[in-house]
Amino acid sequence: MPLSANNPDRTSWLHVGKNSDFPIQNIPFGVFLTRDDIITIGTRIGDTAIDLGALHQLGYFDGIPLTEDIFLQDTLNDFIADGRKTWRAVRNRIAQIFDSNNTALKNNIKHKERVCFRLDEIEMQLPVQIGDYTDFYSSIEHATNVGTMFRDPDNALLPNWLHIPVGYHGRSSSIIPSGIPVHRPQGQTLPNGATDPVFGPSKLIDFELEMAFITTDANDLGEPIPVSEAEEYIFGLVLFNDWSARDIQKWEYVPLGPFLAKNFASSMSPWIVTLDALEPFKVESPKPIKPVLPYLQSKGKKSYDINLEVAIRPKDAKETIVSKSNFKYMYWNMSQQLAHHTVNGCPVNSGDMMGSGTISGPTPDSYGSMLELTWRGEKPIKMKDGTERKFINDYDTVIMRGHCEKDGTRIGFGEVSTQLLPIYNPKKKK
Repeated sequence: MPLSANNPDRTSWLHVGKNSDFPIQNIPFGVFLTRDDIITIGTRIGDTAIDLGALHQLGYFDGIPLTEDIFLQDTLNDFIADGRKTWRAVRNRIAQIFDSNNTALKNNIKHKERVCFRLDEIEMQLPVQIGDYTDFYSSIEHATNVGTMFRDPDNALLPNWLHIPVGYHGRSSSIIPSGIPVHRPQGQTLPNGATDPVFGPSKLIDFELEMAFITTDANDLGEPIPVSEAEEYIFGLVLFNDWSARDIQKWEYVPLGPFLAKNFASSMSPWIVTLDALEPFKVESPKPIKPVLPYLQSKGKKSYDINLEVAIRPKDAKETIVSKSNFKYMYWNMSQQLAHHTVNGCPVNSGDMMGSGTISGPTPDSYGSMLELTWRGEKPIKMKDGTERKFINDYDTVIMRGHCEKDGTRIGFGEVSTQLLPIYNPKKKK
């Protein structure tokens, strides 16, 4: 099925700003609460949210084999499970409906009132029910920086790193959409010079600049996904802030890796941008330093040129951009990650999430965490309000943005914005 929705010459009868992340060529998918307190699956063009449930009920998807309630659910899981053929058909139809040359919906006031919402009339929700969550560690720059800090600089990468996409199975219960604040976590840490740990608030809260991909039902128990077919089972991408408590992590991660330092919260952008929409922005992955085993050998362009940035906004102050990076720096691409994840027969389900791991670039201003940007706090970053940051302070808001741009077409993700609050303080009962 052709990707007619990607036609760069197409324009919409809906208003789209010049630098909008959401032109008619994007057509992402999300879940939102409407002004009538109804949860629906939707998309977005410009600054207009579109109720796909209403659009379907009004007959605009006639001819596409969809169940009646496919868009009347509070998650995208069933829609994602329908597969790429359905996603493409729906995206193509939405592009036709909102094309500037199509007046069927444009001139139908009653229909338009049911379908179209201003952004201030909706509340974005978590777009998928995340059954399983895996976090990879796939940026060679990030892994080298961390290895240099905490181990021998001459052996920064562990022996397995250039042979497998290293990852760990995380938790999904505390993955939240943009706009939901996070409390500073507490846990055990080992103060410098101490022999015994103490309990208390983490002092080293950090962000991790990541992207995450959402999968569809892909394989049965015992069935690997070939690297050449992996993209067929990836629905799309979101921005992802994988919060970290570095002092808790340093004490607990030996021998089994991250636990409380990572499971207190991760934040994701609410609109899932499909791989189909990102197709024009595919690029080659970095060349492997060492030969990889046959099941990880991918051909063609498997990475994506996505510009990323991170800003910190102190309370009642202007934001300061602290990092500019790019998804294309990732050493291990998504196809390799999914192929490795399933080579042992691990089944992947609709709505599963795979985090890329921290995305750091080759220069100090492109590092994807405060741990690297301040080099363990040794080089504080100055904010626009005159204050300094080694790590994230209470009431700071961390904002991540991402977009692709080529030949006059811009496809973006919006942002994931999260404020860090002090430790949770339960209200006393009167």
